[in-house]
Amino acid sequence: MFSARYIMLFAASATLASCGGKGHAPISSGERFSTAGDVVEDYRLGVGDRLRVSVYREADLTGEFAVGADGNVALPLIGSVKALGRSVAEFSREAQARYGDGYLREPKVSAEVINYRPFFILGEVETPGQYPYTIGMTLPMAVATAKGYTPRADRGTVRIMRLGAADEEVYRASPGLRIYPGDMVRVGERFF
Repeated sequence: MFSARYIMLFAASATLASCGGKGHAPISSGERFSTAGDVVEDYRLGVGDRLRVSVYREADLTGEFAVGADGNVALPLIGSVKALGRSVAEFSREAQARYGDGYLREPKVSAEVINYRPFFILGEVETPGQYPYTIGMTLPMAVATAKGYTPRADRGTVRIMRLGAADEEVYRASPGLRIYPGDMVRVGERFF
């Protein structure tokens, strides 16, 4: 018969092979997977984003500003305005309300993102590193930005750690897999 050691070794290797080493099958559906008719998600500001803030008829208050490490944007006259986790429209409304509170009469404030925080791609791609994010980015776009897969790349799954998360998640690699700003994408090596 088989020894207990052989049976334990076989069971452990079968378990690891069936669950990708993470304890479960790769994720293949959910908010990260887009379909052809999806509308681009509502972008949320984060540390590293750069904004153009325009205050109508106030050239001295208009300019380019970065979201700082504290998640705020320092604007002239009114100081820090919270940006972290807010949409661009929410940020603009807050800045407009603050300018209207004793500084300007009926201010009109608009903002737009001019530079998104980057994403990172590591592992079995030709040029791993940090790259600028673009709205609507998917896995194929991220891999193309890094000049494609290496010959050893596992094209069936990918590991992604979302900004602020403690662990990577394993996803089925598909054309509709969304990449978000600040994501750490890791393409593994195939084992055959």
